[in-house]
Amino acid sequence: MALNLEQHLRFYGSYHHHPVNVAVHIATNTPSLIPLPDVLRISQLPPNLGTIAALLYSTLYILMEPVAGALLAPLLLGGTAYANHLTSTYGSKANYWALVVHVASWIAQFIGHGVFEGRAPALLDNLVQALFLAPFFVWMEILFFLGYRPELKGRLDQAVREEIAKFRKSREQKGASNGQVGGG
Repeated sequence: MALNLEQHLRFYGSYHHHPVNVAVHIATNTPSLIPLPDVLRISQLPPNLGTIAALLYSTLYILMEPVAGALLAPLLLGGTAYANHLTSTYGSKANYWALVVHVASWIAQFIGHGVFEGRAPALLDNLVQALFLAPFFVWMEILFFLGYRPELKGRLDQAVREEIAKFRKSREQKGASNGQVGGG
């Protein structure tokens, strides 16, 4: 997978175009981006799967978009440190609540796709890209809202509209094709 920001955001944006669905994704992904400052200690970043994933994601995000990735990296690592702190303090109870929040977030996102986008989530077309890009897409949407790289936002908005138009045209052609087969 090439680290081409525009290509990845165009793909993901075509699944997250409706403002309500974007808001649902921001609300359900953002809590993992906001760490508590007092837990930002190396002791809270043991070499476990969560820490390794946060370091990998941070590195790849920085490579894809250096400024946005560098702004997100401390939030990812801070969130990981806080999750490690909660797990070491509360044990399986923390994991239980994290799972409940995670499942509820996924349900809200699936509803957002069905109700507001009218299409299946991106993960059904490209699971790896969806899992890798989802947090960064949300971060970029927040930065775009704050005025970050308006020229990129403009190019992406246009490219996303084109991707959505292609999807809708393809869906209409499949519907017409299926209607002709069923009617004949």
